[in-house]
Order: sequence, then C-alpha cells, then structure tokens
Amino acid sequence: MHARITPAEVTDIHQVLADHHRYWGDRDLRHQHLLTLVREFGETCLVARAEDEIHGYVIGFVTPTGTGYVHLIATRDDTRGTGLGRRLYTAFADAAYRQGARRLKAITSPGNTTSIAFHRSLGFDAEVVNNYSGPGQARVVFHRVLPLDPAQP
Repeated sequence: MHARITPAEVTDIHQVLADHHRYWGDRDLRHQHLLTLVREFGETCLVARAEDEIHGYVIGFVTPTGTGYVHLIATRDDTRGTGLGRRLYTAFADAAYRQGARRLKAITSPGNTTSIAFHRSLGFDAEVVNNYSGPGQARVVFHRVLPLDPAQP
C-alpha cells in the first residue's frame, strides 16, 4: 500500500467522519474532529490518501512556544501495522519543525495502551498527569524533542 501524504481539506475530514468506526472502532471521537483546526492549521493537518480513500490522518498545530501538538492521529483498520502511523507522525514532525517547533506533544487516556506503546516506540517520554482534563480525568502526556528520526527513538 502506498499512500500519499498531503495537507488535509475539510472534505477529507467529512470523509473520515463518515467512516469514523474504521479509524476509532467503538470510541466516539467525532466531537474532537475540529474543522477549524484543519482550516487554520492546514500545513500540519495531514491525510494519507491512496486513490480516493483516506487511509490515515493527523490533526495538529504548532503553538506559539514552539511545540508541535498532535490533537488526533489515526489509521484505518485495514492499514494498521503497515508503518503508516509512523509515516504520518514523521510528516507532521517535519511540517511542525519547518514552522519553528522544537518539540512534540500529544495526549491520551491512561487506558489507551496502543497509543502509549506507539508513542514510546517513537521515542516519546510519557507522564501520567492527574486531573489534566478536569477533576478525576488523568491523561498520559507525551513529550519528545525534534527532529524526529522514525528509525531511532
């Protein structure tokens, strides 16, 4: 499978939302697909496209303090294990670096062991922060310096 990674368009996110279950299974994260982020941070919101299908995507942006923040990253169920998630992260890291980012950050829930393992495989440090998203809502916060070499954590 060879997917081309390009900047995301709003229509791409509509396509992702139509097939939401293929990316997120039973987890309903549709409310986190903020079209404003795609409109305002187009160079760091990316899709992996093969033919007319979206195989994966990342929605992220660069903060004023030089952090490339990954809001969402997902690959479709039939593309997992192909290295596409790593390619998307690398493309995001490169775009963020060009915009002045010198570090990356991402967040997940403590029960998302797949995300935790994936981020650690990319060399991220992981810290559980209690009450991160409100009272009783701990999150795992990932940090890593740039540049990102996907072959070495």
